Amino acid sequence: MAEQQQFYLLLSNLLSPDNTVRKQAEETYENIPGQSKVTFLLQALRNAAAAEEVRQMAAVLMRRMLSASFDEVFPSLAPDVQNAVKDELLLGIQMEGSSNIRKKTCDIAAELSRNLIDDDGNNQWPEILKFLFESVSSQNVALREAALHIFWNFPGIFGNQQQHYLDVIKRMLLQCMQDQENSMIRMLAARAAAAFVLANENNTPLQKHFADMLPGILQAVNDSCYQNDDSVLKSLVELADTAPKYLRPHLEPTLTLSLKLCADTTLQNMQRQLALEVIVTLSETASAMLRKHSNIVSQAIPQMLAMMVDLENDENWSNSDELEDDDFDSNAVAGESALDRIACGLGGKVVLPLIKEHIMQMLQNPDWKYRHAGLMALSAIGEGCHQQMEGILNEIVNFVLLFLQDPHPRVRYAACNAIGQMATDFAPTFQRKFHDKVISALLQTMEDQANPRVQAHAAAALINFTEDCPKSLLLPYLDNLVNHLHVIMVAKLQELVQKGTKLVLEQVVTSIASVADTAEEKFVPYYDLFMPSLKHIVENGVQKELRLLRGKTIECISLIGLAVGKDKFMQDASDVMQLLLKTQTDSSELEDDDPQISYMISAWARMCKILGKEFQQYLPVVMGPLMKTASIKPEVALLDTQDMENMSEDDGWEFVNLGDQQSFGIKTAGLEEKATACQMLVCYAKELKEGFAEYTEQVVKLMVPLLKFYFHDGVRVAAAESMPLLLECARVQGPEYVTQMWHFMCDSLIKGIGTEPDSDVLSEVMHSFAKCVELMGEGCLNKEHLEELGNIMKGKLEEHFKNQELRQAKRQDEDYDEQVEENLQDEDDSDVYILTKISDILHSMFSCYKDKVLPWFEQILPLIVNLICPHRPWADKQWGLCIFDDVIEHCSPTSFKYAEYFLRPMLQYICDNSPEVRQAAAYGVGVMAQFGGENYRPFCTEAIPHLVGVIQMEGSRSKENINATENCISAVGKVMKYRPECVNVNEILPHWLSWLPLHEDKEEAVHTFSYLCDLIESNNPIVLGPNNSSLPRVFAIIADGLTNEAIKNEDACSKRLANVIRQVQM
Repeated sequence: MAEQQQFYLLLSNLLSPDNTVRKQAEETYENIPGQSKVTFLLQALRNAAAAEEVRQMAAVLMRRMLSASFDEVFPSLAPDVQNAVKDELLLGIQMEGSSNIRKKTCDIAAELSRNLIDDDGNNQWPEILKFLFESVSSQNVALREAALHIFWNFPGIFGNQQQHYLDVIKRMLLQCMQDQENSMIRMLAARAAAAFVLANENNTPLQKHFADMLPGILQAVNDSCYQNDDSVLKSLVELADTAPKYLRPHLEPTLTLSLKLCADTTLQNMQRQLALEVIVTLSETASAMLRKHSNIVSQAIPQMLAMMVDLENDENWSNSDELEDDDFDSNAVAGESALDRIACGLGGKVVLPLIKEHIMQMLQNPDWKYRHAGLMALSAIGEGCHQQMEGILNEIVNFVLLFLQDPHPRVRYAACNAIGQMATDFAPTFQRKFHDKVISALLQTMEDQANPRVQAHAAAALINFTEDCPKSLLLPYLDNLVNHLHVIMVAKLQELVQKGTKLVLEQVVTSIASVADTAEEKFVPYYDLFMPSLKHIVENGVQKELRLLRGKTIECISLIGLAVGKDKFMQDASDVMQLLLKTQTDSSELEDDDPQISYMISAWARMCKILGKEFQQYLPVVMGPLMKTASIKPEVALLDTQDMENMSEDDGWEFVNLGDQQSFGIKTAGLEEKATACQMLVCYAKELKEGFAEYTEQVVKLMVPLLKFYFHDGVRVAAAESMPLLLECARVQGPEYVTQMWHFMCDSLIKGIGTEPDSDVLSEVMHSFAKCVELMGEGCLNKEHLEELGNIMKGKLEEHFKNQELRQAKRQDEDYDEQVEENLQDEDDSDVYILTKISDILHSMFSCYKDKVLPWFEQILPLIVNLICPHRPWADKQWGLCIFDDVIEHCSPTSFKYAEYFLRPMLQYICDNSPEVRQAAAYGVGVMAQFGGENYRPFCTEAIPHLVGVIQMEGSRSKENINATENCISAVGKVMKYRPECVNVNEILPHWLSWLPLHEDKEEAVHTFSYLCDLIESNNPIVLGPNNSSLPRVFAIIADGLTNEAIKNEDACSKRLANVIRQVQM
């Protein structure tokens, strides 16, 4: 008993506001054995005499323990204790007087039940199912609530009996949804029904079977909103997100209800926003389905615009020196975000015609809030309505520029926002068309001294404009731009000293950096105008409130240094390095969220690019903080719905719904910095090569585990990118060291190819693996590696074909339309890109292992053969041929044993409709002649007329055909050079010379020029002509090749050409 009393005290201490008391209690609690915890917690929970908050704490801890440590605790309890726990929980639910404690006990029961479903789907707690059936029909409302709450919390509770009980479950839920006397029962039943549908999102027959429950759910959504409860509405949002097809039979009433709730200003903002979220989510998850209901969309858009007008008059807005974060709960932000998403979801063809007139009316409204909202709406729809707005960009821009003169500062601010957004969304077309108007208008707006917020936003728009501006367009304005920026910077520096205001200065410093970045070496004349002031800011701006300004100035200095180059920057390089070093050595005092850290990290990498090998001396100072940032471990948590109610996204948490009322939470603070730091490590490895060797071990130990860092794509990309670079850096340490490093990373890279979920990251992992294999050479993969890699390649190719089938099925779907086709094309492009990376990996394997790898290759051979079948898309044929080209080039003469699979298609595809396929086939003929061996001779002969036909066909030199044609010319050259017996050289050679030079395909240009050298050096009469009369033509070909950089000055081929020319002149 005394022990139990002590435990109550411990629970009270866990709730203590005193940190020390609470921490000590947490430690004591952690040290109690799991089995004892179960007993103590259950007794506390069941003791009606104990304080309610203590019992609640016991319930929370019990549920957490079952959620996080079930396998360690529950199975080790004696069977009678396990049964006692189950019985006590069910008894507690039935006897409990406090509704709060009852609810929490239901959560524990649901959690325990979740863990008691075995691998075969048997629920090893049959008593809870009996309890559910009895309670849901009970006259006791509390018991009916409890049954629904447990089912809502764990809809999979019936396990493998679910199908058997399906009609019972449905009847039970429908009955509860029709309970006219108890609104709570109706709402709980609706939430439980939604949870059940979500838990069975891929079970189409079940969804159809439960379709007639949706009207009841919608009714409960409506009723609950007017009782100030948005929980059922949140369930509807989840259905729209995860199971949109379930809503289809009742889509019209779903949308109508959402629209009605969104428009009802008597409801709370959050409820109205959630109702809008249903429509917006459907625009993303079921866009084709929603496009058919354009009447609803046309009513939803004015609602979004109305929300955007919901702004407060703030007299101090113009002079505020802090950029406050967007208030994500505000209607204005919610409306703008919804508009952006619905435009991207439904596409401009649907959205622009529906919104254009509304925006025009708003821009003519005398109330500034409407004009502000109209301009912000234009900014929001740019990405989604890109194609449609491009056609009318001229009138849009001319109109928006007028509002930079608007009497109200917040409208001028919104106009800057629209210009900046369009500069990004429509780059570089926007810059090409409107550079003269936009630059002068923004510079004029930047002189609005009375409204710093407007000034700063004009500078921000200028940054957007210059970032994507082609250098040639910016140069005529450079003088005017730079002088304006200098005047403002000087004025704002004085303001900083006199008043402490910094907002505009922060943006102007970044504008200067952006202009320098685009102008590059043309910024040299202005360097001395800015550098002293910028160094002054870094040196003296040490106060905490100036951290962001100082960080941006550090960025600006390093970007200017990179722009003007080493020669100009060297005069200040030493001073700048000392300032950076001082900041770096003080960095131990910097707080983890100090914005200077990420600016510093990027600045060091730029300094590395500027200084090259000379940067190596600074590594000992730089690497410590960089490794610390790259090693940041994010705070993560597995949460259920109850936990999430106590946490908010405002605290920097983001949540991923895992189903079963569980979510995964991650605190995102520091993730961007971590990604930047990893990218900078890649930069050092790339720039310093062997100078980075001593750090390779610690970096590789950091990077390899980060291939599985699923919280941030950029981190995984950097980790993958670093692998081949680190191997190169480490070469100076000797082959044994490099081999050890390769063994350390190889497993993870191969596994990464198999498990990486994001296609952009996957392509980087595959590319890096291929480069590593090329670096390490033959024998770098053991038997297990080869087996695993083979299975993964097979899986990826099978997935490629499966995805094509799925896309074909979607084209038969009732909701298929041209927007869906666009999305399918994007998916196809993504798939093809992965196919190119499969080709890269196979290329690296063939080039390293030669024909020894062929037995391994045979496991995927049928899939590669499938790629080049006549009915496949052109990209499949192209990359299938590329793979067989590699087989011929690297594995001949053995390659001929596979000739039955690829030779006929390769010869036929020389004349294919697709230039990409023709190119791959022609290249194949070239390597056949060069490397193939005797067996390929007749096929070289057969190919020549096809190749000549392609070269001489009409339009063969057009932009889309030129690469294929040049590969055909090169292939003819290779056949004449390596297999002259297969062709009448004297007949073909004059034609071949007339086709030269090659401009586009640099690799093939080298082959043709090399053969040309052979012919000249051997005094070939056809090439030289009678009395060398053809030499001017030959010289013209060579000069043309050199002028167009078809061959590089330093390579062997260009030296041979130079010798040939000298010899002929002599």
